[in-house]
Amino acid sequence: MNRIPVIDLAATGANIARLRIRAGLTVKQLQDVFGFGTPQAIYKWQRGAALPTVDNLAALAAVFGVKIDDILIFQDCGAVRRSA
Repeated sequence: MNRIPVIDLAATGANIARLRIRAGLTVKQLQDVFGFGTPQAIYKWQRGAALPTVDNLAALAAVFGVKIDDILIFQDCGAVRRSA
């Protein structure tokens, strides 16, 4: 039996906020890094209302100096059976 990873949106959002603060960046500065017209996407990430796209996750990892795995927080979701 294998476990299917499930991303914990709220915990991942809180982690993004923590990593942003640790990097010494404001939301506005991160908005400018991404070239976003508004900060809404970043606030959604931090609230756990949305996840960054894969390319934005890679960019966040580079900006924060971490691996993508250091950004994402996973839930314990139990085992899943594989059919033969």
